[in-house]
Amino acid sequence: MTSYNSKIHRRQSIRLRGYDYSQAGAYFITICTYQKECIFGEVVNCQMHLNKVGCIVAEE
Repeated sequence: MTSYNSKIHRRQSIRLRGYDYSQAGAYFITICTYQKECIFGEVVNCQMHLNKVGCIVAEE
């Protein structure tokens, strides 16, 4: 594995400057899983069917 070198690698934030992300609101997140595993449930006929883990997340 290649070590991180700040002179070669530049990581930039995609967050809006000045926006307070600690406030309540709706946020879109992307979660990448190994081999596209459905960890929150599955989509059937354009509707999300939550499994146990998905229900826990929805309640939080």
